[in-house]
Amino acid sequence: MTYRGRVKNGVIVLEPPARLPEGAEVEVVSAPGEPAIPTLAERYKDFIGAIDGLPADLAENHDHYIYGTRKREP
Repeated sequence: MTYRGRVKNGVIVLEPPARLPEGAEVEVVSAPGEPAIPTLAERYKDFIGAIDGLPADLAENHDHYIYGTRKREP
């Protein structure tokens, strides 16, 4: 069965007379032509890899490089 609705304040509100039991599992598919929300990688693609010369373990040991804490053990 197909139900229609709209997102209001981040919540999907179904058009009447749709009623689903509490805890019902649903699948939400956006309508064709609706703009998709870009992923973080898509939003920041212009900045990814823009800086050269960073330590290879920066992601794992960023606190060490920012605050001087001990490096994490591999």
